[in-house]
Amino acid sequence: MTTAPDEPLRLPSAPAEPVRPGFPLLSSLAPVLGAGLLWAVTGSTAMLWFALLGPVLALAGLLDGRRGSRRAARRERAAHARRLAAIRAEVAARHDRERAALWVRHPDVAAHAARPEEIWRPVPERVRSLVVGRGEATSAVRVEGGDDGDAVRLLRAAARVLARAPVTVPLDEGVAVVGPPVFARAVARGLLLQACLNLPPGELRVITADDGWAAVLPHRRSTGRRLLRLSEPGERSERDDGVVIAVVAEGDPPPPRCGVVLSLVGPARARVDHGDVSREVEIEPVSRDRARELAAILADRARALRGAADQPAPPLAQLLVAAPRPRPGGLPAVVGTRAGEPVVIDLIADGPHAVVIGVTGSGKSELLISWVVALAAVHTPQQVSFLLVDFKGGRAFDPLARLPHVTGVLTDLDETAAVRAIESLRAELRHRERVLAAAAVRDVEEAGGTLSRLIVVVDEYAALVASHPALHELFGDIAARGRALGVHLVLASQRAAGAFREAVLANAPLRLALRVTDASDSRAVIGTDEAAALSGRVEDRGVCLVRRPVDAAARALRVSRCAPADIEGLETISHPPARRPWLEPLPAVIGLREVERRPGELILGVTDEPEHQRQRPLALPADEPGLVVLGASGSGRTSALRALARQAGAVLTIPADPERGWDATEAAEGVARGALVVADDLDLLLARLGPDHGAVVRERIERLAREARGRGVQVVVSAQRPGGAVARIVEAIPRRLLLSHASRSDHLAAGGAPGDPARLPPGRGRCDGILVQGLWTEPDGEGAAAEATAAQRPWRPSRLPVALVAPAGARTRSTIESWAAEGREVVTVDDPSAVPAPGRVLWGTPEAWLGQWRLLARARAEGHLVIDAACAAEYRAITGSPEVPPFALPQAGRAWLRAGDGAVARILLPS
Repeated sequence: MTTAPDEPLRLPSAPAEPVRPGFPLLSSLAPVLGAGLLWAVTGSTAMLWFALLGPVLALAGLLDGRRGSRRAARRERAAHARRLAAIRAEVAARHDRERAALWVRHPDVAAHAARPEEIWRPVPERVRSLVVGRGEATSAVRVEGGDDGDAVRLLRAAARVLARAPVTVPLDEGVAVVGPPVFARAVARGLLLQACLNLPPGELRVITADDGWAAVLPHRRSTGRRLLRLSEPGERSERDDGVVIAVVAEGDPPPPRCGVVLSLVGPARARVDHGDVSREVEIEPVSRDRARELAAILADRARALRGAADQPAPPLAQLLVAAPRPRPGGLPAVVGTRAGEPVVIDLIADGPHAVVIGVTGSGKSELLISWVVALAAVHTPQQVSFLLVDFKGGRAFDPLARLPHVTGVLTDLDETAAVRAIESLRAELRHRERVLAAAAVRDVEEAGGTLSRLIVVVDEYAALVASHPALHELFGDIAARGRALGVHLVLASQRAAGAFREAVLANAPLRLALRVTDASDSRAVIGTDEAAALSGRVEDRGVCLVRRPVDAAARALRVSRCAPADIEGLETISHPPARRPWLEPLPAVIGLREVERRPGELILGVTDEPEHQRQRPLALPADEPGLVVLGASGSGRTSALRALARQAGAVLTIPADPERGWDATEAAEGVARGALVVADDLDLLLARLGPDHGAVVRERIERLAREARGRGVQVVVSAQRPGGAVARIVEAIPRRLLLSHASRSDHLAAGGAPGDPARLPPGRGRCDGILVQGLWTEPDGEGAAAEATAAQRPWRPSRLPVALVAPAGARTRSTIESWAAEGREVVTVDDPSAVPAPGRVLWGTPEAWLGQWRLLARARAEGHLVIDAACAAEYRAITGSPEVPPFALPQAGRAWLRAGDGAVARILLPS
């Protein structure tokens, strides 16, 4: 009987009871009727004897039918029994498979001893539980159908129960073994050994007072994260003692920290009480001799993982004395010892790239430093150079910064500069490709020393690519092309998960693993769980598992530490320093005179393009309508516009002062071809002008920007944000220079890329996605024009009549008294003699003038109409014109002078 392992078993229905055949009445009457018919025809009485055959034949048929029915019933019962037996055998087979799978998942001491390869294999359920014995468990076998017969009920009950299955309890709840001390200690000893067989020393630390069998147990000397204590009867356990396996004498209460109570009821039986469940199990006591054998096996296994590196390796300087000289085409480095012999790692022969993993405190930084020093000790800076990247917030590589081989030490303390230098490696690859192409060779080895080998060492690679995911592609490109171009990667991380993509791992066959806490990280790098089983003891720091492409399995070594004196000795090497594979960062200030430019060219600033290893002047193309400079206050907007204005031949400046800005936009209507129109703080200007005047100025500048190409001019404006009143103007000028912004939202609204920083130094920004440092020029006398406007001479009336519209107040009285002192006759509009006359000034408030509309119309036609700027709300009603007058500051002595022909000018009233 074959079924799928998880398919329910269907029981057959019981055979039906056989049906008893009835008496064959018609069969018995047929001979009687036939005999009577023959007698009637022949008259022979002998024919009547045939009538007796009917009952005889009927009785024989009845007996034969009952016999056949009994035979069929027996066959059906036999077939039903065979089907039940087959199902019973299938249930037993499934129970065997289920039991075997459970024992593989939850092995006890005997199962571990039978299968040593299972020791320390990280199975999630196994490392969290203990097998307290063999007992009955609920089976996953499903049986359906059938009837309510005794055999079927027994079969169903047997299928539900899995006998001799491992009975497990959570390890963290602790176990109390209650019984005679000798037997209880044997059982507790087995439970402790089982935990040590499940968990490596790096995960579990054991405390026991038994110094006999447990003397060599590696878990007693580990610094594992979980603590397991074996306590004797009467011994008290503290809160920080971790998990407790306690031996409890009969009659004594179990410790409160033991959630599982194992009460011995015989030499091989015990009752398990866990929560509200109680069951009997078959226990596994372990003798002292057997425990000593298993502890020795665990000690040997731990020693094999560490290799012959139980003792610290000698200092690196001692190994370098006897290190072999590098052979052509190789990068060998002595980084440690194995069995007292130096271990050499060749980054070219074993690489060309390497991946290193190890948790904090495992010795990862010491390995990287020793590796760099070992290479620098036997190579010149022109043969090997290093780029060191430390992205774990420390200063581990600082002692190496003074080596002539080291082109730079980059840290996340200056993340922008670090990422910029790493991105420069793209340009370094192109530079090396050009050098090899010029030499007509295929790789660095054939170039004859023209190019040095560059080794990029990254400590905490996961943090680097997590902060800048775009670097995954860069490192994948370097990993693919680095061998021929002489660029090698040594990428170190605490974890492998999520850090190393396939593009890197596929080209990094050299793998080094120090202690890790997750077995999946160990498997991802060296293919086995052994790095998760390394000890976490301080004295075991620096034990490293190395797997090269030719190795069938990882081999352990002990890393040699580099002393500061070893580094100081290399600093005095009399060789020129290595070529730096990136440009220096842009300076904070670049003067206009420091940049070369062609005549008629407008330079925005100097670009920083690390991916091309170049910094070049960025010009505003002549066919562009202009430039929009966006940034927060203090970001360098004014400096950028001032530098462009200094380079232009003809410049029209539109300042943020509303009166001067208005006048400048009027002048811009007739600006000459080839001129540069500069509007600084345009959003501030429009806000100061108000809705009416602002709309006019916005329309003028927008029209100028849209017609810039046709008119042969360029418009450069600056604002804090691209929205609001300046939105349409910004849309008309596609080129933008994005400086520092106050917030990320402002940066994105201005068109900045999500990955670019919103905060930048003053004068630095991005144009077309390229980082640019703007040019600096000294400020000139920009306030002189404003002072000249403020110091202009007050307007004096001529011989023509003057109609003054001004509110009543001290300023108006001062103006009237000043004109009267000059011999002008001043008459109010309410005076009956108020008519326009040469040399006469008619004065009234807006309300008074609007009440004398005939007089107002005559005054507009015959002389000058002067309207105080404080009466801006009544301007259109007074003048009868829908046109907006020139902007004038209210309450500043400004007024509008309207001539008879309708021309309007802004004037200053005497005060």
